[in-house]
Amino acid sequence: MKAGRGGRGPRRRGSPEHHPDERWMASYMDMVTVLMCLFIVLYAMSSVDNAKFSQLKDSLATGFGQVNVGKIDTATGVIVAPKDVGKEGSFTNDKMAQALAEVAKLTALRDEMHSRLAKAGLAANVEFSVDERGLTVKLVGSQTFFLPDSPALSVRADRVLTAIAPVLEKAKLEISVEGHAANAVTGYPSVWELSSERAVRVLRFLVEHSRIPGSTIGAVGYGASRQVNDDSTEALRELNRRVDIVVLSNQTEDVRALIPKALKVKVNQP
Repeated sequence: MKAGRGGRGPRRRGSPEHHPDERWMASYMDMVTVLMCLFIVLYAMSSVDNAKFSQLKDSLATGFGQVNVGKIDTATGVIVAPKDVGKEGSFTNDKMAQALAEVAKLTALRDEMHSRLAKAGLAANVEFSVDERGLTVKLVGSQTFFLPDSPALSVRADRVLTAIAPVLEKAKLEISVEGHAANAVTGYPSVWELSSERAVRVLRFLVEHSRIPGSTIGAVGYGASRQVNDDSTEALRELNRRVDIVVLSNQTEDVRALIPKALKVKVNQP
């Protein structure tokens, strides 16, 4: 039976249905989900646990002696007694405690070296000092430890270095050997070369006659640039002719900066 004019005929098989493209909705839903997660995270970060904040405030106030809020659970924090706030050597000043321990270690090395030298009758012309760099052993007077205008070690220098080498080895710290000269006429080409070669001779003796690793020791010559006094007399010039053996502290810079203060604290202790 045929359809009349204006009527619709039967739909052809296989003809595609036309729908609008809705693929954009997948991307839109993903974006909405991400935004929701973002706002949830922001809200969670902005929330403050008032109970924990109150506990922290009360703990700090009690520790610094401002108020007494009763019993504080010390298992959740450390309460600092008012008498210990700012006290040197307490756990509130950990850096000073480390500096005091470093001073004790360096002075123990100094005392052991001095004892060994004194027993051998070699304490003269050997001076010690402790500062922020570490422990300095000063071999003062070129005529005592070196031949005139020469880097060659004297017999006394050999004996002094032999006495202190075991202590330096036991310390297991880095060592700087520093040569110094007087600002005077010398048979050497320059005071720089003389001071450098004397420092190297001391370094070689310590490495070759003990078990000090070569990787932990170095030598440098300062010439006459770091004098301890003027060169107005021969006696003063002789004091400027020296070799310093510096046992370098291995503490951090902020701890080493406190060593001079720690030395005063140690002196004042009974």
